[in-house]
Amino acid sequence: MGEQSFVVRVWGQVQGVGFRYFTRERALQLGLRGHAYNMEDGAVEILIAGPEQKV
Repeated sequence: MGEQSFVVRVWGQVQGVGFRYFTRERALQLGLRGHAYNMEDGAVEILIAGPEQKV
């Protein structure tokens, strides 16, 4: 199995302000890398990279 990466765009109404924090913590638990950006339209764009079976 090799490396895999995805770009995910999430939008909609969120409960609270912890989405990016939760996403980061879960990625660290899984051994993944990436980043998250707040977009001008209110969406969050996330780059996820790591071992194929974990992504």
